[in-house]
Amino acid sequence: MHKPLGFSVYISSFDQQKAMLEPLTGSGSAIFTSFHIMEEVDQTYQVKAQQMCQWLADRQFQIIADVSPKTLELFNYSDMVSFAQAMHISALRLDYGFNQSEIEEIAKLFPLVFNASTLNGQTLPALENRLPLSAMHNFYPRPETGLDRNLFQTINQTLIKQDIDVIAFIPGDQQLRGPIGEGLPTLEHHRCLPPYVAFVDFIKNYRVTSVFVGDIMVSEQQLTLIQTFLEHDVIQIPVTFLEENHDLYQQVYTIRVDSPKGLMRLQESRGYASLGDKKRPNNCIERKRGCITMDNEKYQRYSGEIQIMREDHRQDQRVNVIGEIDKAYQPLLNCIKNGDRIKFVSL
Repeated sequence: MHKPLGFSVYISSFDQQKAMLEPLTGSGSAIFTSFHIMEEVDQTYQVKAQQMCQWLADRQFQIIADVSPKTLELFNYSDMVSFAQAMHISALRLDYGFNQSEIEEIAKLFPLVFNASTLNGQTLPALENRLPLSAMHNFYPRPETGLDRNLFQTINQTLIKQDIDVIAFIPGDQQLRGPIGEGLPTLEHHRCLPPYVAFVDFIKNYRVTSVFVGDIMVSEQQLTLIQTFLEHDVIQIPVTFLEENHDLYQQVYTIRVDSPKGLMRLQESRGYASLGDKKRPNNCIERKRGCITMDNEKYQRYSGEIQIMREDHRQDQRVNVIGEIDKAYQPLLNCIKNGDRIKFVSL
C-alpha cells in the first residue's frame, strides 16, 4: 500500500495552506517543515512556529522537521530532543552541522530522517539496531540543479539495501514557493511536470516510499488524480477522444502482460468493442507516441482492439487513431507497466 501524499508547510505561508490541509484532518498525513530558513525569521517567528505545530498536532498530522544547530539558537533550547518533543515533532531531519557522535545520541532517543541527497554511506552502519531510519532527498529551487535519474537511482539502491525508507519531493502547480518560484522538485526532469505525473513516476519507477509536495499549493485536480491512484491503484490518463469514442472515458482497462515495447494493448478492449457496431475505417493516420488507436474491421477478429502508442508507428488502413494523451501527461507512458490498470479521463 502506498503512503498518502505528504505536504511541505512554511511558517511564512502557513495561513494560506490551512484550507488545503484542513480536509486531511485525522488522516495521519505527513508534513515537512524547516526550522532554519533565515529569511522567515522575525520577532514573531517562535510564536508562529509553535502555533503552526500545535495546529498540525491537534489534527493528527505527522511532522518531519528539518533542523540544524542554528535551530536551537532560534528557539532557545539546549538539546534537539527537548525541542522536538515541545513542538510535537514526529521525526527530525538533521541538516549540516551535526557530528557523528551527536547523530548517534539523538538516534537513541528520537526517530531520524537523514538527508538522502548528500548522505555519506559511511554514516549509517554505526546506527544499526536503533530506531527506524528514513532518508529524505532535498528539493531544488534553482532550475538545472535537481538530481538526475542515474544519481537518484544510485543513492536509493544503497538506501534500499539497508531497509531505509526513501522520501522525495515533487513540485506543486498552483502556488510555487519563492523567491525563484520555479518549483521544488527532487528530480530535475520533474520540474515542469504535473504533480500527479511526477508522483506516479516516483512510485512506479523509483521505489520511493513517501512523496511530498515541495511547493506551497497543489491544485484540487492534481490532488484528486493522486488520491484516486493511491486508493484504487488505477493510473488515470487524461485523453482527448474523437466525439464518437467518448464512451471510452471512465472505463478501467488492464495493460496486457505481453504488450511489446512499442505499444500497450488493452486486455478488455476487444470484448468490450464486440458488443457494439462494426468499427469502420476512420482517421487512419500516422500513429504518433501518445496516440490511442482502435483496430477497424479490416483487421478482422482484432476489430475493436485498443492500443496506446509508446513509440511512433506508420499509418495503417486497418487502424483508426481515435484519440491522444494530453501532452503534459504523455510522460505517464514511461510509468505504466504491463499488467497495470488504467482509466481514460477528460480534464
